[in-house]
Amino acid sequence: MQIVVLLFISLSLEAGIIRDMFQKRSSVQEVKKLTDIAYGVDKKQSLDVYLPSNPKNAPIIVMVHGGAWKMGDKKSDNVVQNKMNRWVSKGAIFVSVNYRLVPKVAPQQQAEDVATALAFVESHAASWDGDASKVILMGHSAGAHLVSLISANPQKYVSLGLQPWLGTISLDTATMDLVQTMQRKHYDFYDDVFGSDKDIWMQDSPLYQLDRSAPPMLLVCSSIREDKPCENSKPFMIKGVNMGLRIEMNEQPLNHGEINDELGKPSGYTERVEQFIRSLGIDL
Repeated sequence: MQIVVLLFISLSLEAGIIRDMFQKRSSVQEVKKLTDIAYGVDKKQSLDVYLPSNPKNAPIIVMVHGGAWKMGDKKSDNVVQNKMNRWVSKGAIFVSVNYRLVPKVAPQQQAEDVATALAFVESHAASWDGDASKVILMGHSAGAHLVSLISANPQKYVSLGLQPWLGTISLDTATMDLVQTMQRKHYDFYDDVFGSDKDIWMQDSPLYQLDRSAPPMLLVCSSIREDKPCENSKPFMIKGVNMGLRIEMNEQPLNHGEINDELGKPSGYTERVEQFIRSLGIDL
């Protein structure tokens, strides 16, 4: 009897493993990847596009990686995998963006890169069977700062071809107010990136650039980080709401890396982000 039970368990486990392997293989086969599409002349000015099997006027989620403004890559698993698996399987197009890095360029030029990439996605959406009127911009860490900076004042980037998009999701930046960040205890690399000029801090702060043209925004922040990104983001939210803008903040008991890694996995956190996306008219 014991041998029969063990054999049954063994066969069940093997069946489960085979099923999971088949499902993963099927998932990979359903995604078409277009790699290293240039949106500018520099090698770093490129993006990857992940397409569902049969896109039709598909919504588009544009993701901008982090990396302290100095590093990072659009192909990193924690940037792409869980988000792409979740949303491409729901019929969305997922785009992951690279941009030039410090010290080759400053954050303002990085923001221009991201805006140019977003404009490129909007103008090429139809060629991927995507809907240019249903674009969501998202970024983590340094990428969250850059998408927030662009979103604070989109009019500043119209000359780059940028058109309005539905909304922005900023994943855990502590630089909405760089004046506050730089005048407190902070990581040394902030000095390398932003220097010591207060005028530059204000220029690079989404808080001080906020304009009435800003799209709806969801600010996700870690409630357990020592540098208190939620505290740094709250004045931006309050200012926006007082201006009549839709800006929401969602505190998560996750560390900085988990804010990125966990998004896309089945969870209340992923559901909260998708709730915001659905509220903008995208059915995910």
